Amino acid sequence: MPEICDSSTDERGKERVRHGTALFPVACYDIDLRQYPVSWHWHAELEAAVVTQGAAVFAVGQERFTVRQGEGIFINSGVLHAAWNADPGGDAPEGGVQGSTSPERAQGGGMQECRLRSVVFHARLVAGGFDSVFWQEYLQPLTADSARQSVLFSAAEPWHMQALCAVEAAWKSSQSHQPGYEFEVRESLSRLIFLLCRHRAPAQANSPERVLREEERMKQMLRFIGENYASELTAAQIAQSARISESECLRCFRRTIGTPPSQYVKQLRVQKAAQLLAATAYGIAEIGALCGFQDASYFTKSFREMKGCTPSEFRRLSTADGETAAG
Repeated sequence: MPEICDSSTDERGKERVRHGTALFPVACYDIDLRQYPVSWHWHAELEAAVVTQGAAVFAVGQERFTVRQGEGIFINSGVLHAAWNADPGGDAPEGGVQGSTSPERAQGGGMQECRLRSVVFHARLVAGGFDSVFWQEYLQPLTADSARQSVLFSAAEPWHMQALCAVEAAWKSSQSHQPGYEFEVRESLSRLIFLLCRHRAPAQANSPERVLREEERMKQMLRFIGENYASELTAAQIAQSARISESECLRCFRRTIGTPPSQYVKQLRVQKAAQLLAATAYGIAEIGALCGFQDASYFTKSFREMKGCTPSEFRRLSTADGETAAG
């Protein structure tokens, strides 16, 4: 079975979860973005995902991409990213960049089903050691390319289809656990890396220093929020965590995430509350307080705004889905 995706972060804003094991550093996830959008995070591993149902918005740094069923995306090592259900009522501009859809709207009621299969793997699975030709000629240049934070895979480009097939093959092999499945997973991911390197665009200038500096600041601020979302937070406190002014903090959030920090904090609190509602027996008011909502009515209002239902309705639906899946 695919693993549960957990994008909680550590003191550096890096994802806490270990993807796979030390001996076999790869993990596969089947994610329902309608119920559980992927919050902002980063990890040292590489990631490749295929949308199997609906359409998803991937936020990579300051860019937004709409990825539809049958399409996919590659996300490079150390890149800040998030994903959520796309708004079915809004068409993406030419080129697939989505400029207006927000996580809050994507979490609302009446949204279409949206699922993706994600494979997260460490470079050493393919490269072996740092003294190998695989690392020096392929993985190192790829992971060090700050101008190539992500690659979109569409059905229109032949090599993109080969890459999508490689991701799907790796995902399916990892679920089989047949003798030697590890070789099959490694072979498929090696093919993916080769395709990415072979079709690498002509050398581009690395991301401007300002962009890289801003991304580091965002990682620090998101880490601070992740550690303190249950407490009262102000924009000034969030800005101080990255040693910048409050106005610069607001600019960073708007350029990268598209919302002010206060809205992001509320979104994160609702997402954490949804996880507790689905996985624990805590009372509704208790969950609200644990997630930073000291006022029960404000918790219910905020939850309804982002999820399209009340906390109690969400718990009932989550329980029903779990019982159906178990049956």
